[in-house]
Amino acid sequence: MQESMAAAVKTDVPVTDEEPPLIIELELQFDAPVSCLSRKLDGLAKSPQWKDWQWQMRNRIRSIAQLAETFPGADLSAGLSSAAEKFPLAITPYYASLIRSLDASDPIYAMSVPQSQELWNPPFLRDDPLEEDHDMPVPGLVHRYPDRALLIVTSACAMYCRHCTRKRVTGCRETAMSETRLKRAIDYLGKHPEIRDVVISGGDPLTLPTATLESILARVRSVKSVDVIRIGTRTPVTMPQRITEELVSMLRRYHPVWINTHFNHPNEITPESETACRLLADAGVPLGNQSVLLKGINDDPRVMEQLLRGLVRMRVRPYYLFQCDLVPGVEHFRTPLTRGIEIMESLRGRLGGIAIPTFVVDTPHGGGKVPVLPNYIVTSSPSHTVLRNFEGMLVSYPEPYAEERQPSDLQPMWTSPSVWDLARGQASKIQPENTARQVRRHDRTPSRSCAPVQE
Repeated sequence: MQESMAAAVKTDVPVTDEEPPLIIELELQFDAPVSCLSRKLDGLAKSPQWKDWQWQMRNRIRSIAQLAETFPGADLSAGLSSAAEKFPLAITPYYASLIRSLDASDPIYAMSVPQSQELWNPPFLRDDPLEEDHDMPVPGLVHRYPDRALLIVTSACAMYCRHCTRKRVTGCRETAMSETRLKRAIDYLGKHPEIRDVVISGGDPLTLPTATLESILARVRSVKSVDVIRIGTRTPVTMPQRITEELVSMLRRYHPVWINTHFNHPNEITPESETACRLLADAGVPLGNQSVLLKGINDDPRVMEQLLRGLVRMRVRPYYLFQCDLVPGVEHFRTPLTRGIEIMESLRGRLGGIAIPTFVVDTPHGGGKVPVLPNYIVTSSPSHTVLRNFEGMLVSYPEPYAEERQPSDLQPMWTSPSVWDLARGQASKIQPENTARQVRRHDRTPSRSCAPVQE
């Protein structure tokens, strides 16, 4: 097994009708057909080898010189080379073919091509801000939460995202977990039956050969206390050719297996990525998506809405929206926490709950994930809690009635109810006028009513 894992890491071998209208369609068109900017890539995309994931891995763009050769019109300053020395460059031909503009205004370009801004780092950025290394009881196994563990099986990725949270691990040296380390990790899992959920991560586990990945899955599945295996991978986005019939057939043998992938922008949803997700979903693999909030890429509610709608169409459940971690080279990507809260506020009511991720901050010092939400509780009293909905409507919600509690005989203090009246139970709601929902109710015809039809 050790030999097969080692072979994988060489750079030259594989390793409803009443829903609000989509306002984004009026202003932004991300998925209009556009020809590839590179004649070289355009020609390669027509060849049979394009569909071979191992060919995609072998032919990744690994240097600024290769990038210039692929995109002769690109303005590649000296700062890009310095940034690439700090964190390596790797872009699959497929992912590079999605670039539509040779500058950071293009989301694919910004996420994959080094930028000079990566060289400026405020003092609070750290190589390991989540302190994963401190939560490794054995090398390569992170045990932070009581019932979960994360197994880092490779440092290789098909494409090195410029916002990567594990820059200290990935890219510099593409290696796979040794047999010795894997054995120690499996032994630890066996001695800790409280761990019911194992996340296989990296790097990207799907850059490993199928046989090597199966060997790892089999070893983890042999631990009787492990209920669920999850795989974290970005290959459906950056190298969808990796999702083959052979791979999904193998995954079926180790169910329950879940996969979390990483779409950040609607431009990443292509026929190829849709096919990859379909193959996985049809094989019974539940799919989740973990996006990262990135300035200038997806920090627009309209962009995020289109992304989430596209994911649900592909049977990919939006799972997390992460605040960008405090790693070196990402300050130009980071947004204020308030921006994430604004985006979550805009999504509620416009999208069904199945399409809305949880906005989380993976806190520094190993504090783990903390959900950050808009405040929908306005105030409360022992008898009532005042809730706010996405329209700004305030509703009085009665708490369980206690025998000793007597109904208040106080009258509303004002002609129009106040929040205090809602909290005392003297009014039931404060309703904004002319919301879209109120207009629909007003315009509703008798034929659409639920009342019985009189004969």
